[in-house]
Amino acid sequence: MTNTWLQTLAQAESMIPLLGQLGREKSVKIELAGKALVADSVTGLMAAFDQHPELDLSQVYTLLKQILDSDTVQTCIELESLIVESDVSSMLSVNERADHETPVVLYGFGRIGRLLVRRMCTLGYTTPGMKVAAIVVRKACDDDLSKRASLLKYDSVHGVYDGLVKVDEESQSLVINGSPVKVIYASDPAEVDYQAYGIKGALLVDNTGRWRDREGLSVHLSRPGIERVVLTAPGKGMKNVVTGINDDDITDKDKIVSAASCTTNAITPILSVLEKTFGIESGHVETVHAYTNDQHLIDNIHKGDRRGRAAGMNMVMTETGAANAVAKAIPSLEGKLSGSAIRVPVINVSIAVLSLNLKQETSVNEVNQRIKAASQGPELTGQIGYSEEPDAVSSDFIGSQQAGILDGLSTKVRGNQITLYVWYDNEYGYSCQVVRLMEKLVQSSVSKVALVKGQAA
Repeated sequence: MTNTWLQTLAQAESMIPLLGQLGREKSVKIELAGKALVADSVTGLMAAFDQHPELDLSQVYTLLKQILDSDTVQTCIELESLIVESDVSSMLSVNERADHETPVVLYGFGRIGRLLVRRMCTLGYTTPGMKVAAIVVRKACDDDLSKRASLLKYDSVHGVYDGLVKVDEESQSLVINGSPVKVIYASDPAEVDYQAYGIKGALLVDNTGRWRDREGLSVHLSRPGIERVVLTAPGKGMKNVVTGINDDDITDKDKIVSAASCTTNAITPILSVLEKTFGIESGHVETVHAYTNDQHLIDNIHKGDRRGRAAGMNMVMTETGAANAVAKAIPSLEGKLSGSAIRVPVINVSIAVLSLNLKQETSVNEVNQRIKAASQGPELTGQIGYSEEPDAVSSDFIGSQQAGILDGLSTKVRGNQITLYVWYDNEYGYSCQVVRLMEKLVQSSVSKVALVKGQAA
């Protein structure tokens, strides 16, 4: 009798070269129910296919070959949609894009900036239509390049980066998996002329949090070579976007957009499911959040109340704007949620406690099943995760790609009152959301390039 597991393993192994070619040569990302199929992990493919036993892996292999042989480039393809399509060739022709890569500039290279690079430059993973072209930082010391390369390669929270990082002192660049990334030293965005470095039509991601309004971020937009700006923090006077929820609201006129906060991204997708299913009357969001660089390790003066106290040995009461920010993505929740936060001595992974009054009564099973179904569907798979692990603790969710993961065993329901516990990797999970937003912006730009080229022809 043929061992089914070994047969599946062999089929998954046969797909690795195809996925590698699609990513490396055509910048095509293949997704299954919202999750990227990565070419560097047979185990990852096995885990993905295990969640979808209905798939015929021979058919999946054939489809990957068909995509590789087509003219499709610079795009993301949902495998499930392709499987149910009777005319695959026609669907692939719709996904044909201009062979154009948008350069990405990372302004700031701290926790989020480095994780964006890790996500975008993972071996076997592709970010369709874009590449990291430059990093802008203040020079910290004489061996600045080497130190930044080391911080990218080695991380106390996320472990050793599974990629090659080298330093090119002559060109002042980091060489990441063979691709040079220029390091530009500047203390103010007004100092930089990106076109002087050969960068044009770039998407700039501001990771510093120094400017959070349109006026401040417009300085980036005014610089030669920059076409669009993303802020990795809540923004004022711009659209705050939670990918999967309100990213369709972005228009060509939105040259500056915010990716909101990690907490807003964690809770908004789950709240959207509850609002559509049951309706939400009111509620409170309590965030138990890992400490951040904004706090002090030992007591010292801080402009914010309480944040000057030692982060590693105190629970620190503070504020969060996440509850109010949710309404920017889900307008029907305007004025219905309050929020507060406690910073705790954990280096990464936070949990949001949602105490909600619904418009109708429900049960633990119904709430959990609704969220679990959303976590398995193509629309919100990347945004919502679901856990029923009885021994789950915060460190288990380090490296989670989803914006938020419901702890199903902790769900409480009494009539129309529910309490949910949502885990989230406030660093990497959020960075994955930022990359999804970047992909959305870049793919819309690539589509316009394709359209212009088509008209010219």
